[in-house]
Amino acid sequence: MTGRRLIRACLTLLLLLLPVEMAMAEPLLIAHRGASGERPEHTLAAYERAIDEGADFIEPDLVLTKDGILVARHENEISGTTDIADHPEFADRKTTKTIDGAAVTGWFTEDFTLAELRTLRARERLPMLRPANTRFNDLYLIPTFEEILKLVRAKEAEAGRRIGLYPETKHPSYFAGIGLPHQAPMLALLEQYGYLTEADPVFIQSFEVGNLQALRAATRLRLIQLIDSTAGPADRPDLSYDGMMSVEGLRAIADYADGIGPSTNRVLADSGATALVGQAHDAGLQVHIWTLRMENMFLPAQYQRTDDPEGRGDFAGYVRAVAATGVDAVFTDFPAQARAALEKAAP
Repeated sequence: MTGRRLIRACLTLLLLLLPVEMAMAEPLLIAHRGASGERPEHTLAAYERAIDEGADFIEPDLVLTKDGILVARHENEISGTTDIADHPEFADRKTTKTIDGAAVTGWFTEDFTLAELRTLRARERLPMLRPANTRFNDLYLIPTFEEILKLVRAKEAEAGRRIGLYPETKHPSYFAGIGLPHQAPMLALLEQYGYLTEADPVFIQSFEVGNLQALRAATRLRLIQLIDSTAGPADRPDLSYDGMMSVEGLRAIADYADGIGPSTNRVLADSGATALVGQAHDAGLQVHIWTLRMENMFLPAQYQRTDDPEGRGDFAGYVRAVAATGVDAVFTDFPAQARAALEKAAP
């Protein structure tokens, strides 16, 4: 057993020995792309609002520019989150690429320098679902990872508390294949800002396996294996996410990661809580689930409300039900409302 696995096993045993009311700690709140239910996602404004609302961690998805700069976008294709279609000077850069085996058409960050991306402005990704957010369209730049790190440091000084970072490497094998790997620039920036070990408030996440294994050899920062509801890792066609969630699969993940990030339905099914949280904890893995949203279209049927004028359901009830499964952290687009739900549930 490796040193990291031994430490995790000891911590798990300690939790089992604690009284129930002590062991069932409130899960960490991770602001999914910032407070993305209230501001356009992956903007400094969304991250700052999430911090002000009490999020424990903020999540920047990281892609790279042509000149190798890490920037925050949910995808490297940016037509849905920027005004790039309104820039005639970039019309000839619209193209179709194969990303993780799927054909994608649009404009891609890796075809632009940072200076060129600076001429764009962010827009709400879900304007029909979140029309109130469109009033913030065209106000904000695409932030670099370093700008996010600087924001966190400034907000820590202002708030007097640590604020965690939860970067995701987006399509890492694709980017490595075009000569723009995430690992070196990401770890260099994290080290520059003092993030070095498992004691620091950082989790690095990925849906792929190979880049997490490479990161394990290069850093002591904590790593999270993301798990979708279907399919499998883009870099490992021999694996399925279902298989990775078996007892044997969880043990294999524990060799290189500190936790798993499954979709919510793998933890809380229509019939109730699944066995996954307990099995993951037995393997020494934390469980961080994604993504809690207020709108009916993202909620299980029993938490939907057809009479709500904003199309929102019983979000508080859903948050409390997910927390009751014993997960260690939750991703949410609405950190303030999730925090309120958890505090109401506390004894």
